[in-house]
Amino acid sequence: MLIGSNKNIMKIGLFIPCYVDALFPEAGIATYKLLQHLNLDVVYPERQTCCGQPMANAGFERMAVPLARKYGDMFNGVDYVVMPSASCAAYVRNFYPKLLNTDEHPCVSAQNTMDIVEFLHDVMKVKSLPGSFPHVVSVHNSCHGVRELGLSSPSERNIPPYNKIIDLLKLKQGIDIRQPERPDECCGFGGMFAVEEPDVSIRMGTDKIDRHMATGAEYVTAPDSSCLMHMAGLAKRQHKDIKFIHVSQILAEGL
Repeated sequence: MLIGSNKNIMKIGLFIPCYVDALFPEAGIATYKLLQHLNLDVVYPERQTCCGQPMANAGFERMAVPLARKYGDMFNGVDYVVMPSASCAAYVRNFYPKLLNTDEHPCVSAQNTMDIVEFLHDVMKVKSLPGSFPHVVSVHNSCHGVRELGLSSPSERNIPPYNKIIDLLKLKQGIDIRQPERPDECCGFGGMFAVEEPDVSIRMGTDKIDRHMATGAEYVTAPDSSCLMHMAGLAKRQHKDIKFIHVSQILAEGL
């Protein structure tokens, strides 16, 4: 389905990861609103499926090959593919070229796949957004976002600190942005890790939530709904009073 018809503007493929589609559609809707606000020509193929990351993480990488080929076919001809998921974007961009025989199945769209944060920050270079979010928000830097997409600087490297998530959040009126102690430490989800090592995962998640809460935040935000889902589940079970929201929803507030 084609949304918009101006052929003189940048053409964007919108990919909504399967878990976002099933559990967090509001993050997908917010991503579309942001792209629409920028007057981009948005293509949304309706027969989308998983990117293949769960199978590959579980050791069944060959099962992801048909999905990688389908992805390339769906988004052939777009300028960029944008999605509300740092982990899925990182998987597509970093691993699809290794999965596919690039001579037989070139996947140019994998090279141009971006998380919504890096697309807004690096490509569109957004300097203003309407609307406000008058709340105290603690930023969660997800592992894929930090180490594979460069959404923020890893603390263990001797480079000038930066955070693209914070740069964009500062555009919303009334927001009070905080960061927890040890800001780029894992929340303990890690896909299959949470299943295979539940006790360790729970402890890591609990520690991370406590650090976010110590900032005085009302909300925790991140570029990955999977991290937010993990922490939200633990917070609910442990009766902790803090909310979780995808960064795209804050950025789209008021659109």
